[in-house]
Amino acid sequence: MEMSHHRFSDLFAQLGLRSDPASIQAFISGHAPLAPGVLLADAPFWTAAQAALLREELLEDADWAEVVDQLNAALRAPAPSHPS
Repeated sequence: MEMSHHRFSDLFAQLGLRSDPASIQAFISGHAPLAPGVLLADAPFWTAAQAALLREELLEDADWAEVVDQLNAALRAPAPSHPS
């Protein structure tokens, strides 16, 4: 079975979110860092459909799982500090 390789922006589009680089950065900046005890799909900012998609892709280790993992990591990174 050949796995598809999806881009980060493809996942945002699949989730029904704006997928241009500036919108992706704004989304991540606006929601990171995700609390350590919160699963990605349980984050309060997802709709029920978005959360279900994220859960399904990870549970099935589907071809989107790698990109979902990248999103998880991006949302857990501390927000960059701004110089004074």
